[in-house]
Amino acid sequence: MTELNRLNRKAVEIRKSLLEMIYEAGTGHTGSSLSNTDILVALYYGVMKIDPNNPNWEERDRYIQSKGHAVESYWAVLADKGFFPKEELKTFSKYNSRLIGHPNNKVPGVEMNTGALGHGLSVSVGMALSAKMDKKTIRVFTLMGDGELAEGSVWEAAMSAAQYKLDNLIGIIDRNRLQISGTTDDVMSNEPLDKKWESFGWHVIQVDGNDVGELVRVFNEALQITGKLQSFWLIRLKEREFQ
Repeated sequence: MTELNRLNRKAVEIRKSLLEMIYEAGTGHTGSSLSNTDILVALYYGVMKIDPNNPNWEERDRYIQSKGHAVESYWAVLADKGFFPKEELKTFSKYNSRLIGHPNNKVPGVEMNTGALGHGLSVSVGMALSAKMDKKTIRVFTLMGDGELAEGSVWEAAMSAAQYKLDNLIGIIDRNRLQISGTTDDVMSNEPLDKKWESFGWHVIQVDGNDVGELVRVFNEALQITGKLQSFWLIRLKEREFQ
């Protein structure tokens, strides 16, 4: 089996797992979790430095899921990687379970409680700056939804990252054009998205967010860039989401 086939099969397994979790719990954010599955698979199986046997390893890469409501895919990936037993997925959103509806840092592998949209990039800036000050080779990855870009704190963080030249920070925008009350274009348009991030000093790469192989290639390519920020604009066609 080729590496690309392995990653694509893993993405299918994670989707199956998250759908089983949501069905069993009778609740969840199906669309947003399906939307970011390929991104998580690319990061956790093809890019990031992590050690499930030592979740607090100081040299690990940091991942912050700012769009915290899309937690089902996140739990499925962490369980599959061995951060906690897969059997625990059956407790999702049930009484006394630590696998609640948003990332919870009581669970190994989770760096930050998220779900209050707009805060993930700010915390990631702090992590990336701390790594620079400590002269560590840590990379910080932040996944944002395009709907949360209406939050002003996102742009304050983007400006701060440019000020401190945090080339160890990679922002990822899951551009699925949807948020809870409608399309992003109707609720709060953020176009031209690439030009806005570039104006804040970020290096923008556009990539198909459902192509795992291309995601891995682009992530690894971006990690070779220094002296600029890396912001990924993940393109997703709405027609593909609902097929």
